[in-house]
Amino acid sequence: MRNKLLASAMALALIGCSEKSAEDSATTDAPATETIAEEGPADAAAAPRIGIEAAPGVAFDYAYTFRLADDRISKVQEEHAAACETLGIQRCRIVDVRYQLTDEKLVEAQTQFKLDPSIARKFGASAIASVEKAEGVLADASVAGEDVGTEILASQQRSAGSEAEIARLEERLKSGGLDKRERAEILAQISQVRGEITGERQARRNGEARIAWTSVAFNYASDGGLPGIGHENPFASAGETLMRSGGTALGFVLTLSAALLPWALLLGLVVAFWRSRFILAVRQQMRAKPGADDPAAPPAI
Repeated sequence: MRNKLLASAMALALIGCSEKSAEDSATTDAPATETIAEEGPADAAAAPRIGIEAAPGVAFDYAYTFRLADDRISKVQEEHAAACETLGIQRCRIVDVRYQLTDEKLVEAQTQFKLDPSIARKFGASAIASVEKAEGVLADASVAGEDVGTEILASQQRSAGSEAEIARLEERLKSGGLDKRERAEILAQISQVRGEITGERQARRNGEARIAWTSVAFNYASDGGLPGIGHENPFASAGETLMRSGGTALGFVLTLSAALLPWALLLGLVVAFWRSRFILAVRQQMRAKPGADDPAAPPAI
């Protein structure tokens, strides 16, 4: 219930942003058809409802965080990877996979995908359904968008201005009447402007690639034995927390003892040395006085 309420709130907020973008846009592309083979009946409100037809030229990055039992993370991660492979590399590509066991013996994992924008939301909804089937929960979901289309348009305009500048400089060269220094300066300017055009062209290609593929990241986190998540025993969780706290306290005590022990031994040696010197001096004084008793000797009975 918690994950559904969280995702529903996000969905409503993101729907409002998308509708505003659609009203501000003068033209929109034809609605894209979303088709994907789902593993189960995903909750329609579980994933943000972002349609690419409502935000043309915007590159989206989806991020989901799932919490579930440690021994189920690898299986769910494999299911998500298999779902991507089923779609084919033309629609889904796996770009990164991580699986780690932390020092606290908790599992952390991540899988990153590049998806056809038209199926990104459905893919996330199917992933949520598979996590819930494994008795896990959606702990966090976010969709970040960047208006790459506007930047591409601005880049095209800058390139057009640069092309006009090159044409002007070349006309200046053809007009003649220039000495070697002036010709060299104009040629250097043309070379610089052409380099800027090349940079703008590469930036546009990168932006077009971002629009063509949507980044989707699935983060998998251990439920840590939290009550109500993963159906773990809360008393076992409390015991594990107590053991970890006790281990931390013991480690602190041992570290402090290791730091102070050499100095304590040195101080003990100094005290013992001066005590032996004091007793030796007293004995020498007592021997110098006839009839004096040795303070270190036991009394006569």
